[in-house]
Amino acid sequence: MKNILFYIAIFFLNSAIAQVSDFKNIDFTIADNTAMLHEGKSLENLPLLAHHLTSHLKTDVEKFRAIYTWVCKNIQGDANQDSKVSKQRKKLKNDSVAYLKWNNTYKKTAFKKLLKNKKTMCTGYAYLIKELCFLAHIECEIINGYGRSTEANITDLELANHSWNAVKLNNKWYLCDATWSSGYMVYASLFVQDYNDGYFLTDPVLFGQNHYPSQKKWLLDSNLIASPFVASPLVYGETFTHKMIAVHPKKMQVHSKVNEEIPFRIKTLKEENTNSISLIQYSGNSEKTFPIYNLKNENGSLSFTTQIKRKGDYDVHIKMEEDIVATYTISVTKS
Repeated sequence: MKNILFYIAIFFLNSAIAQVSDFKNIDFTIADNTAMLHEGKSLENLPLLAHHLTSHLKTDVEKFRAIYTWVCKNIQGDANQDSKVSKQRKKLKNDSVAYLKWNNTYKKTAFKKLLKNKKTMCTGYAYLIKELCFLAHIECEIINGYGRSTEANITDLELANHSWNAVKLNNKWYLCDATWSSGYMVYASLFVQDYNDGYFLTDPVLFGQNHYPSQKKWLLDSNLIASPFVASPLVYGETFTHKMIAVHPKKMQVHSKVNEEIPFRIKTLKEENTNSISLIQYSGNSEKTFPIYNLKNENGSLSFTTQIKRKGDYDVHIKMEEDIVATYTISVTKS
């Protein structure tokens, strides 16, 4: 029995390390156009909506693409719901049982608002993706866990604050986040619809930079599963657009000394111009640039170093072209 479980676990891990590049020969134009054709459709009849989105598509990945794109572009983030849940999470942060009980009750209200107003928070996005997949005969799961952002910069694991999906395509599990694909909040009050394709069938290592599931198996990478939780550098939607993984330093908090070399390494999952990389710090409205030394590009792995000449605490941002893609906090002491 132990051997059977062992082989099942190995199969799960080996078959699950997957990303959108597995489907590089698939043209998603028809799927995306199908989603666009049915823009604004009602949620009152989900079986009919699933039929409209998938019946004319040949493969499961195209069907899932149409479902995912439609949800991301037709459902809005609800700042009021998100604020209410956040306040309750803080209020009951020392009583996880009470919070989960409240949250399970509140979900019923959230789902009603979703179906009526097409506005929701992360759980609603994940729920709708799963329901439409079920109706299209695609295996899909809701994954609960911890999402790291500028508002929720998790350094340890307390109460779960985010939900996303895992979908099974061609016997492999893939990760996606319709909430963060759909857009973003401005000042936690205004939702801006801005589709980000980087969260669609994302590489598990990249996905793991700001998602940590309550069940570690949903990290979908044996190396991540075997490693302890690390508060990695803060990443952004643009990080996923550029498909960039901050490899080193692994932790957001970095300690160094004056004039000591600080090594960085990033992995790019698509071709990038190394000349577009810079290290910056914001000071008021101005931008300070740190020097970059020893820049190398070896098979998509970019490495470089920098030095800081004065002691102090610095928010150091890696900038790719015009986008901030990773942030570190570097504490520099005297030699």
